[in-house]
Amino acid sequence: MQDNLVIVESPSKAKTIEKFLGKEFVVRSSFGHIRDLVKKGIGVDIENGFEPQYEISSNKKKLVAELSEMASKASKVWLASDEDREGEAIAWHLTQVLNLPEDKTNRIVFHEITKNAILRAIEEPRSVNMDIVNAQQARRILDRLVGFELSPLLWKKVKPQLSAGRVQSVTVRLIVEREREIMNFESTEYYRVTAKFYAAGDSNKALINAELNHKFATRREAEEFLESCTQATFTVAKCETKPLTRYPAAPFTTSTLQQEAGRKLNMSVSQTMSIAQKLYESGLITYMRTDSVNLSSLAIHAAKQEITNQFGEDYASSRNYKTKSKGAQEAHEAIRPTYFDRREIEGTPAEKRLYDLIWKRAVASQMAAAELNKTTITISSSTSDKQFTAVGESIVFDGFMRLYTESTDDENDTESGVLPALSEGEVMVSDSIMATQRFTQAPMRYNEALLVKKLEELGIGRPSTYAPTISTVITRGYVVKQNREGVRREFVQLTLKKGGKISEKTLSEKIGKESNRLLPTDIGMLVNDYLEAQFANILDYNFTANVEKEFDKIAEGSIEWEKMIAGFYQGFHSSVENALESQATSTNQPRMLGTDPKTGYVVSARIGKFGPMVQLDGPEGEKPRYASLKKGQLVASITLEEALELLSLPRTLGELDGKEIVVSVGKFGPYVRYDGKFVSLGKKDDPYTITYERACEIIEENRSETSKANTPIQSFEGEDIVVKNGRYGAYIASGGKNYKIPRGKSAERLTLEECKAIIAAAAKK
Repeated sequence: MQDNLVIVESPSKAKTIEKFLGKEFVVRSSFGHIRDLVKKGIGVDIENGFEPQYEISSNKKKLVAELSEMASKASKVWLASDEDREGEAIAWHLTQVLNLPEDKTNRIVFHEITKNAILRAIEEPRSVNMDIVNAQQARRILDRLVGFELSPLLWKKVKPQLSAGRVQSVTVRLIVEREREIMNFESTEYYRVTAKFYAAGDSNKALINAELNHKFATRREAEEFLESCTQATFTVAKCETKPLTRYPAAPFTTSTLQQEAGRKLNMSVSQTMSIAQKLYESGLITYMRTDSVNLSSLAIHAAKQEITNQFGEDYASSRNYKTKSKGAQEAHEAIRPTYFDRREIEGTPAEKRLYDLIWKRAVASQMAAAELNKTTITISSSTSDKQFTAVGESIVFDGFMRLYTESTDDENDTESGVLPALSEGEVMVSDSIMATQRFTQAPMRYNEALLVKKLEELGIGRPSTYAPTISTVITRGYVVKQNREGVRREFVQLTLKKGGKISEKTLSEKIGKESNRLLPTDIGMLVNDYLEAQFANILDYNFTANVEKEFDKIAEGSIEWEKMIAGFYQGFHSSVENALESQATSTNQPRMLGTDPKTGYVVSARIGKFGPMVQLDGPEGEKPRYASLKKGQLVASITLEEALELLSLPRTLGELDGKEIVVSVGKFGPYVRYDGKFVSLGKKDDPYTITYERACEIIEENRSETSKANTPIQSFEGEDIVVKNGRYGAYIASGGKNYKIPRGKSAERLTLEECKAIIAAAAKK
């Protein structure tokens, strides 16, 4: 047995580290946490100072036995789990479970998996930091207490089998509030005026795009302005050109990496973190959970050298960014490549793309600022006090922009073009002036990148919690991630041409298209409303952020974790008891939508046993009619018209050969029922709008397939063996059983011996 046993938390990390250490070291993985709070019961001894009750995971018992044996034989045990709170907790649990004595146990940490970093860490070992461990324990215990006490309350007061969490519930609240903002938003029209001008003395008539500094509320106002322009003289009121310096963004933190990977690479938060973890464990990037934008002096020097080699000395400009977030728990270095001269890597396409993004961002942060000229031209009219403005930029020196520019969340973000230098008082000629009908837009739904940005702004959660929090609320069914195709909307465009004539054109545009946006489900809204009514403090953004700050103080050693938990639990437990005793009306109340114009009976929406649904009442003694909501519809926002469409199923389209054709939606999706048979509709067929003719086509197609499936290809005289056409391909039928024909065999050319061999092989298998 080797003298030194190194324990890390992942096999790929173990494999990378083993390459850097000599034969006197053996590296093993704990495969993450080896123990956690007991699953049975609350797992916390509340009466005894909130002492946690841990158990070794059943799938880790064999591993723990192996590690125990190896540790007992080693002269030194090195705990090399990650440098954040989870990593520190893993190291501490290993000391407890493996009974590691202090004098033979060293805790080592490193920000990157390189030979120098590993060897330096071994030269500078320390003991397990119990303040950091206690911060992790406090979070785990607090979240267990909240979940354990809130979940049964939700079962009783809202709906069985629900669950709640401290940070997850606040996250759902953000998404619910945004959805209600969208529901309550009333769009109003306005008219935006743009124009194309050229200088009167310009023989080339180079056009300048400009926009009026005023929006008109009505069409009439816009028309009056256009009419005033027919006799107007346009002149340059001001032409300013100012130098503009643009600086590169700081290297990535966990949050900014998640946001930029979402915007540029369309990666989810959990996908980004999973790939970043692989890159880190392969020794390609520094640690991926960090609040810091700082770079080491070694990294800055390496970046400068790479920039100089690739772009020249003019493009290098070393700088160090300061971390703004207080109490950053992993304030060591930003996320960067371990070796700046490694431009490309081996790996999956996703790993290559994320590495490229990290490399470019880190290198660009050490490049020179971009120098631009910003030109602003103001054009006045002789018949109005309103002015047109044109803004353009020209690049003098591209600097960091040669390599990388940060994307934005503004979907309407546009780049300005280059503008000519004009003199004050110069006469301008209008080529065209256009008033376009626009509409105010509702707030955007969150995507994962925007949600992470908001959570970070509010101080809710930490780098290691964003991905699991979002995954949890989606898994629990409180939030869904959806794409929406959008709808077409018409708008009016009024154009003043030369000669003073105003033409009108009706155009259309697609609005409401969304990709990977987060929406609350009905049950998510229901749970949020109940928790907000009963536990306003738990869902309060400031309260949740302050809890995070207290975790930070525990990690710093300035407060005791038991006192922090006790202070929280006392008020929280009282609130739970009060909520249990209250006889509050069920939160799941039907929402009245109106009356059915055909029958006069009430139409309502609610969450039923099998999910969100609409209901149409009927005469006394008769059962109401029900219909499930479509994907993307909510009980809180569904209209009477949409509900009546849902209730229109089943639809009788007519008769074919004296038998009814009925369209409806069942457990396995939309279908057409005919002659006692059910045939699924195609992906593009809508049960609410499908025509009689299309339904007949589907029925005939099914008849053809069924007929073909019953057609024998060949049979063998005196043998109970038939080769048949099936719905999913040819097969062999024998003795009441069916046998698959192996790939590469022709059903038409099979011999009797080959059929018997296939049957025998299947029977043997």
